[in-house]
Amino acid sequence: MSDRKEYFRHSRRITRGPRWKALRMQALERDDWRCVQCGSRHRLEIDHIEPVRDRPELAWSLSNLQTLCGRCHARKTRIEIGLGRPDPAREAWKKLVRQTGQTLIEHKGKADA
Repeated sequence: MSDRKEYFRHSRRITRGPRWKALRMQALERDDWRCVQCGSRHRLEIDHIEPVRDRPELAWSLSNLQTLCGRCHARKTRIEIGLGRPDPAREAWKKLVRQTGQTLIEHKGKADA
């Protein structure tokens, strides 16, 4: 058998029903409808920071939720189940690019004012 952890969607029973929908909206509003990792506003999903399989008592806690785009959520899930590891150099580069892009946007906004 591979090094991959057994993967089962423990959160499936949590992410159904009106209670989840209300909690999801609170997380989206708190995170300003942006991915907390890359800042994207597209294909937003709500992720449990501490997986439900490891910390079921935090399943309904707003502080254990974060807004991620589909791409960042898929990356986090792949790492959690043992299919990939983040490359520190690449992560540093992506952070620099995000910061530079944000600085350019802020600079352009000041120039237009």
